[in-house]
Amino acid sequence: MNTPSPWPSADPLGEALHFLRMSGTFYCRSDFTAPWGLALPPMPDSLMFHVVTSGRCWLQVPGETPRWVQPGDLVLVPHGNGHDLLSEPGAPTAALFDLPREIVSERYEVLRHGGGGAPTQLVCGAVRFDHPAARHLVSMLPAVLAIDTSSTPQSEWLHGTLRFMAAEAQQMRPGGEAVVTRLADILVIQAIRSWLDQNAGAAQAGWLRALQDRQLGRVIARIHRDPAHPWTLASLAAEAAMSRSAFASRFTQLVGEPAMQYVTRWRMHLAESWLKEAAAGVAEVGARLGYRSEAAFSRAFKRCTGRPPAAVRRAPA
Repeated sequence: MNTPSPWPSADPLGEALHFLRMSGTFYCRSDFTAPWGLALPPMPDSLMFHVVTSGRCWLQVPGETPRWVQPGDLVLVPHGNGHDLLSEPGAPTAALFDLPREIVSERYEVLRHGGGGAPTQLVCGAVRFDHPAARHLVSMLPAVLAIDTSSTPQSEWLHGTLRFMAAEAQQMRPGGEAVVTRLADILVIQAIRSWLDQNAGAAQAGWLRALQDRQLGRVIARIHRDPAHPWTLASLAAEAAMSRSAFASRFTQLVGEPAMQYVTRWRMHLAESWLKEAAAGVAEVGARLGYRSEAAFSRAFKRCTGRPPAAVRRAPA
């Protein structure tokens, strides 16, 4: 379960980006004709994205300024907030799951809706990140993340990827669903990387800043890589080559919580992910994380999450 990371410990932020592996909840090609409006419901723990392959539309997220989305734009709604896509401000909206959809596969659909006017085509999706490092990173993104691919250093290949996606979505040749979903995953990861590149100030705060700190970043990477190690404040401080008091103060200042609390919370994040796997039992997960007994692990898990591990294992996916 603890897959070795290909990233060197000198790049803890790169290591966190390595964990941006996602599972798709659904992907949808949408063919709209004006006037049209689509209301997407909240999808907790999911990141939603939209790529306009032809035409353009308005995106409205509650509490955020409405914005045009047009070919060359990639928009992410990282925290699963409900939002609207519209041909124009004020257009009537229909709820996503109230509209008829053509089911291409278990996770890919084609949606057609509108009044017969100017066409707009989008590829949309909702994805989940399974690894706690990825979820932690995504939680720090803004409510709306819009990437103008023409303004990024990688604009040439991004435009090529978008054009390729548009062609596959339009023609839907054999294997087209797999191509579109894989391209969408790549674009989502690149959007997050671009945001980090373009918002250096945001990346210099809290956990992201700690990952880039020469001493603390090395410690956090070690915790992520070896959560079962019997970490103590003294051993973590030694890993950082700092005194216990200086390390404890700096860790809390940058990360926002004490070091040993972070270790426990990280273990419980991993435990929750593993418990949702059908084959992972409570005792097995506790042992993977260094707990000597199932009872000790269960107490720690309930203290941290507010519910027993067995309840997570029984919960439906």
